[in-house]
Amino acid sequence: MADTCLRAKRAWSAAVAGASLALAATPTHGADLLRQTPLGALRGQSDGAVESYKGVPYATPPVGELRWKPPVAQTPWAGVRTASGFAPACLQPSSPIAFYKDDPPSQSEDCLYLNVWAPVGARKAPVIVWIHGGSLMMGTASTPHHDGRALAAKGAVVVTINYRLGVFGYLAHPELTAESAQGASGNYGTLDQIEALRWVRRNVEAFGGDPEAVTVMGESAGALSAAQLMASPLARGLFQRAIAQSVYLPAMPELKAARFGIPAAEEAGQAFGEKAGDGRLAALRAMPAPALLAAAASQFFMPQGTIDGWVHKGQLVDVFERGEQAPVPLLVGFNSGEVRAFDGPFGPPVPADADAYRAAVRARYCEQSEEYLRLYPAERPRDGAFDAARDAFYAWAAMRLASDQAGKGGAYLYYFDHVYPSAAERGLGAFHASEVPFVFGEVGPGATVPENWPAPPSSARDVAVSQAMMDYWVGFARTGRPQAAGRADWPAFSAKARGYMRFGDDGAKAEGDLLPGVFEFLDDVVQSRRRSGDASWEMWNTGLAAPVAKDCAGA
Repeated sequence: MADTCLRAKRAWSAAVAGASLALAATPTHGADLLRQTPLGALRGQSDGAVESYKGVPYATPPVGELRWKPPVAQTPWAGVRTASGFAPACLQPSSPIAFYKDDPPSQSEDCLYLNVWAPVGARKAPVIVWIHGGSLMMGTASTPHHDGRALAAKGAVVVTINYRLGVFGYLAHPELTAESAQGASGNYGTLDQIEALRWVRRNVEAFGGDPEAVTVMGESAGALSAAQLMASPLARGLFQRAIAQSVYLPAMPELKAARFGIPAAEEAGQAFGEKAGDGRLAALRAMPAPALLAAAASQFFMPQGTIDGWVHKGQLVDVFERGEQAPVPLLVGFNSGEVRAFDGPFGPPVPADADAYRAAVRARYCEQSEEYLRLYPAERPRDGAFDAARDAFYAWAAMRLASDQAGKGGAYLYYFDHVYPSAAERGLGAFHASEVPFVFGEVGPGATVPENWPAPPSSARDVAVSQAMMDYWVGFARTGRPQAAGRADWPAFSAKARGYMRFGDDGAKAEGDLLPGVFEFLDDVVQSRRRSGDASWEMWNTGLAAPVAKDCAGA
């Protein structure tokens, strides 16, 4: 968000700045500020409560011969580098879902930059590293409702990062594998995230942050990225806590083998290159970036992490089930209306009436049909279809991770059920990503959200929910437990108690046993597909979008 849009909310956000910060300097309101880092001097800005440094490079531009190679750490610079404006976003298409259209003002292949917000005078402050969502295909660290100022005013150093997207970040190819010392390809966006975390470890102390109290935090594809970082041995030790908002756990392609109905990543990459005009790596590296972007759009290239034996050693569900992930505390959850904004071709199919709904369920779930219909009744087909899609993609993943992490560092589950007035008017409920402005304090005066979203929340009730969430999130970043002075205790999640925090229209309340029976039912479905090895568990392959079962068709 532009600095001018922030001024209107400073009166209330500055009042909640962390009280434990030691004062190192007293910059004047709106003043430029020099900060010496291990890489060189940065000229940022300060409003008297929070300092900001924007467009800070963390890696060499991945262009030319460096396209589709692991990132190279940024080298020191001479003189003073101005850090008062955001860098370009990584190359990306416009969102295929108009509701989430939020095209960045500038894009470039030279995009490996980050932004830092820090409380003035911070010393050993907890660090939150935000990984934006966007299906690993869209998004940017400079999205307006990801502004880090309000969280920094609560006492955390906030870092938001760009990483390579789409075909630039997630192309596997036989020649890329052959030239790799690790015999791997396809995970360049994840490697960028890891390099950004290395930057944080080496440099964040210069901004008053504690490199031993780093939280990776993301929403949607950013939450998937957080889970992948927990599972990746390359990221081990670079962060101490994780927050995953609306996480999902799809089956990932393997580098050289087709499985779960997904082609081998190398095979898919080779086919992409040939359809783009020339399958050879040299030719792909020589293609202008806009041409590659256009080819990816025309072929519906879907970026995904690849099981390559280096960055990712197995399916996420396998890694977490075996307990091989990072033993860090996890805060994880989802929204009650997750897929309500996905209407149309990206939403679940909705049968015409209750009878058609029952027939569709029985044709897909055989002996599990009665349990499906108990959890998602046929009398309201649209609600049943959308709730089933929400649970299959988001609820199962959140509870799966919470269950696996409960004994591996601790887990805390949340359920965001707050529906602000303009979202209620459009029948969206607590839609996918609607919690993000609340987590970043982008409510109240001066708040900004993407152009097609409902008008930003602004009531006193909305601000109160936002303040509670920020308090809990920063508390978690500080100690690994989402606790805050004057706030209700948030129970730890366990397979037996299943405690969670519900953020609803009436505030934050600790409750237990979220969506009884849902996790058990969906976990049975996923486990069956894992055993068979011939079907994925993506959202477009679950619920009423699941394939008709061969042994009970027409039931």
